[in-house]
Amino acid sequence: MLVPWRGFWNPRSKAPGQEEERHVKANDRDYNERFTYADNHIKTAKYTFYTFLPINLFEQFQRFANAYFLVLLILQLIPEISSLSWFTTIVPLVLVLTITAVKDATDDYVKDICCLYFFYRIQKEKWMNVRVGDIIKLENNQFVAADVLLLSSSEPYGLCYIETAELDGETNLKVRQALTVTSDLGADVAKLADFNGEVVCEPPNNKLDKFIGTLYWKDNKYSLDNEKMLLRGCMLRNTEWCFGMVIFAGLQTKLMQNCGRTKFKRTSIDRLMNTLVLWIFGFLICMGIILAIGNTIWEQRVGRNFWAYLLWDELLSSAVFSGFLTFWSYIIILNTVVPISLYVSVEVLRLGHSYFINWDRKMYYSRKDTPAEARTTTLNEELGQVEFIFSDKTGTLTQNIMVFSKCSINGNTYGENIGSIQMGHNKTPCVDFSFNPLMDRKFRFHDSSLVEAIKLEEPLVQEFFRLLALCHTVMPEERSEGELVYQAQSPDEGALVTAARNFGFVFRARTPETITLYEMGQPVTYQLLAILDFNNVRKRMSVIVRNPKGQLKLYSKGADTIIFDRLEPANEELMYTTSEHLNEFAGEGLRTLALAYKDLDEDMFDEWMKKLLFASAALENREERLGALYEEVEQGLMLLGATAIEDKLQEGVPETISCLTLANIKIWVLTGDKLETAMNIGYSCNMLRDDMNELFTDNMAFRIHLISHLQAHALEADLEQILLDVACLCKTVICCRVTPLQKAQVVELVKRHKRAVTLAIGDGANDVSMIKTAHIGVGISGQEGMQAVLASDYSFAQFRYLQRLLLVHGRWSYHRMCNFLCYFFYKNFAFTLVHFWFGFLCGFSAQTVYDQWFITLFNIVYTSLPVLAMGVFDQDVNEQYSLRYPNLYRPGQLNLLFNKRKFFTCTLQGVCTSFILFFIPYGAFLCAVRDDGSHISDQQSFAVTIATSLVIVVSVQIGLDTNYWTAVNHFFIWGSLAVYFAILFAMNSDGIFRIFPSQFPFVGTARNALNQKSVWLVILLTTVVCIMPVVAMRFLKTDLHPTQTDKASIRIKITKLLVFSEQWTDHHSAQTLTSLNMFGIMRSRKSNRLLRLNSGGVEKYLCRFL
Repeated sequence: MLVPWRGFWNPRSKAPGQEEERHVKANDRDYNERFTYADNHIKTAKYTFYTFLPINLFEQFQRFANAYFLVLLILQLIPEISSLSWFTTIVPLVLVLTITAVKDATDDYVKDICCLYFFYRIQKEKWMNVRVGDIIKLENNQFVAADVLLLSSSEPYGLCYIETAELDGETNLKVRQALTVTSDLGADVAKLADFNGEVVCEPPNNKLDKFIGTLYWKDNKYSLDNEKMLLRGCMLRNTEWCFGMVIFAGLQTKLMQNCGRTKFKRTSIDRLMNTLVLWIFGFLICMGIILAIGNTIWEQRVGRNFWAYLLWDELLSSAVFSGFLTFWSYIIILNTVVPISLYVSVEVLRLGHSYFINWDRKMYYSRKDTPAEARTTTLNEELGQVEFIFSDKTGTLTQNIMVFSKCSINGNTYGENIGSIQMGHNKTPCVDFSFNPLMDRKFRFHDSSLVEAIKLEEPLVQEFFRLLALCHTVMPEERSEGELVYQAQSPDEGALVTAARNFGFVFRARTPETITLYEMGQPVTYQLLAILDFNNVRKRMSVIVRNPKGQLKLYSKGADTIIFDRLEPANEELMYTTSEHLNEFAGEGLRTLALAYKDLDEDMFDEWMKKLLFASAALENREERLGALYEEVEQGLMLLGATAIEDKLQEGVPETISCLTLANIKIWVLTGDKLETAMNIGYSCNMLRDDMNELFTDNMAFRIHLISHLQAHALEADLEQILLDVACLCKTVICCRVTPLQKAQVVELVKRHKRAVTLAIGDGANDVSMIKTAHIGVGISGQEGMQAVLASDYSFAQFRYLQRLLLVHGRWSYHRMCNFLCYFFYKNFAFTLVHFWFGFLCGFSAQTVYDQWFITLFNIVYTSLPVLAMGVFDQDVNEQYSLRYPNLYRPGQLNLLFNKRKFFTCTLQGVCTSFILFFIPYGAFLCAVRDDGSHISDQQSFAVTIATSLVIVVSVQIGLDTNYWTAVNHFFIWGSLAVYFAILFAMNSDGIFRIFPSQFPFVGTARNALNQKSVWLVILLTTVVCIMPVVAMRFLKTDLHPTQTDKASIRIKITKLLVFSEQWTDHHSAQTLTSLNMFGIMRSRKSNRLLRLNSGGVEKYLCRFL
């Protein structure tokens, strides 16, 4: 780092946080520190070693469930209201807090490592010591330490090359250029130390592609833009060294400004769970009130007769106050009906589902070594509920590998028909470019007449390719003599410059002031006077050059509608001819651009340049002023022709769209291409068919036929509902000529008016807003960098993987999550409400049925792992049948598997199960005796019987709910039962009583109770009565009202049966019958009839069953 120069000019005072524009003086820390600019110290971690515990606990107790259990824990410390020990609440609470804390710490650590990984290799001087205004030196392959104004470099003309992969994922090199006045500073340390220029620029912001500023130095001012900035996170490439002046540091750099929190996306199940937890809490309050009223009445009518024997204080001798205390006691006892571990369990399931996506080899793209990636763990089950897909076209449905295929020049078309080439029927041989020693050998073109026109030196044909060779932002790299490699920011530009190269107009070199071409082998240098850059509003790019003859030329290329509006009236006939050619090109699915030029007058240009220099130095409204000047000079153009570039479909796109359509998913394509191109792609993708009626919507506007400019913009508030209603009536929607903002508006429109889950998929920076707006964003890692991937929730390399993501992983995740939630609520209600029934028989005394350790361990040991195994591994049908029967996706869209009705059903089952669990043992124990004739109806034996029945019942129930058995499921279910009995006997053993006599006083209870046949008969009876109604209901439902999954399961069994039956002859009918019974699709009353059927009859009969 250079020694800073000290100055004495007093800046204007500026309150912190009120920065409207930034003033930075080079080499003057005293001046710059008066503004309280951020230093270069970065803290990306949310926690430190010392602050982790308090901050994390504070965040966790902001969640309702955690705060609720903390209050319960405090209440349990009051002996007058608590009949449970404090550990029954603190053990599960601490476990939940610990698991969540570990997850938060891990996430924060990983994020911190990712953010800081490349900043520790920046320079010998510690990067945190860099300050605004310092001049720093960067060397090749070093990361940039801060947002730096480039002053000079080792390359000619102050050029340097950077890689921006850490910012936008693009690996192609980009060029930055210093001002001419500062590039003369070179590497002279003395001159750089004396540099005292002042930069006045925009305040810190997150716009990576924009910078507005002015340099004041030596009584002159110079315009600054993004092309003169090196942003933090970039890496210097192919440049030995460069010097720069720090403008933004630390948290105020554009990279860190983009690290703000992304909008948190929540699933519909998340929102429903929050509502249900509040309902459960209300239900808990109601149960507490009922039992408290019961206690008050019981105390008044019965309990008062015993007050004299209880030695209560006078305060406690009130029935109403007793009821008040009982209310809080039952709130504590029945607290397990509020699922404290629900949210942690859900996060564990989602994490497992995310790993399955990451590990799926069938979504791995070997050509680019790109696996699928779940970039979030919170949306997996919503992948099984998608109704609308919004897709970009270029790079998402297509490969985004551009090939120059056809063109129109001065009303003549060149190039072979694309369809015939793809079918292998092209009659025209590939053009021989051997006359050009600098040709690209990979380039192919099938019309030699264009080469002949070049050789005949037709002026407009040469001007056409001269425009392609000059009007671009491509950087050439000559690795050896004649071996050119073009670094293009978009595949379109690369394809056009390559085409010009092969046809004899070779783009060879560029400097800030010149562009050098080899025109038919002769070097020609053009003076580059101005670049009128492309953006999504202008939809065109222009350059102004001076040729060797001294003539001023403006060359422009862009969207045909934009170029045609700026043509000289004399071009009208040529415009109509070219427009017909453009429609032909678009009808073949080609991407098109119109090309035009203009001869400029010297005096007019000088006047225009003065205005341009003045506007480019303005700090306010600079872009608007420049845009107006660009518009002024880009009038009266002369049309040259048009280009047509082929972008082939990705593999498997038509099949994927057809399959998703069968799953009742509506696919909307949002593209910036013209209508004809979009329609052609629609036909190629099987989205459009000849039997469909077409309703055109162009530029998001309803266009009245034959009146070309009468438009009513459909995204305006009074028409957006009409647009949505009409679009939803269509089988296919393709929106063309849309901007990135309009893509997001279309998605937002559907989200706002249709209560449906939306998914947006794209591959480029222009898709980011759409991806962030949708419920689920999917990024394609393609040819346009990683901007879409970085903004997405899920990413992979090919569009066809979307089919598997939704129909397999998404449907499985939704199915697993719904089954998990239904079972979870059922289990908790069955476990907890036994206390409610017991309250009516114990004088509402807030006495518990179960042992306190059983209450503590039930949810976290005895029943936690089986339900997690089901939630992680369960499959109703395998992946092959999930893809074969897309209609299985429909239940998720209709939200059939878990909703408020399902919640009430599973909780009602839990209530009934608790009733049976309590009253069957209660009735049996009223008259039961031991084998020796003594009574066994002590409360501890009663508790052991109910607890054992409960564990067995919920284990059998989860076995019934499990569709796909794995070794893990078996291990967890049988293991949980084994652990229950092991802990039960251990806690009632002599050994543990000797160690903890006050905690485990009931020695031998389990052994004495469970060695009685009558107790096991009660347990068996209770289990059968709880389970058999469920089995009967499911059988009747499957038989009378089968779901889509039931029908698919039966189809699968039929398929297996037919394969099996074809291997047997007719005299093996008895064995065939056995096989039918084995597959579970037989009923006894039909057995004799099935015996008389051959394999064809079996198929016909069973299909009727469906």
